[in-house]
Amino acid sequence: LIIQWCKKNGVHVISSMGTGNRTDAGNFRIGDISETAGCGCPLARVMRRELRARAITNVDVLYGKEAPIHTGSRVPASISFVPPVAGYLIAGHAVRTFLGI
Repeated sequence: LIIQWCKKNGVHVISSMGTGNRTDAGNFRIGDISETAGCGCPLARVMRRELRARAITNVDVLYGKEAPIHTGSRVPASISFVPPVAGYLIAGHAVRTFLGI
């Protein structure tokens, strides 16, 4: 709903897809939600479906190209350095978007 509101009101938005169970922050990418197919992220799969149902396109997201590791638990976990790297990449994207570069 946040993305839907932003798109309707012309507000730039970027979303972070799952960083859980990822250990290589160097494999994070920022791109369109459509690029997340096959990235192994259940959150991205749900977001693609929900955005498609609402006819929303061109949504910037951060996603990992690395397959998540399986720990035997259904609960996603993050190693300490991964979420901050994701945040820095998103912040950099937001600043570049704001500056138009």
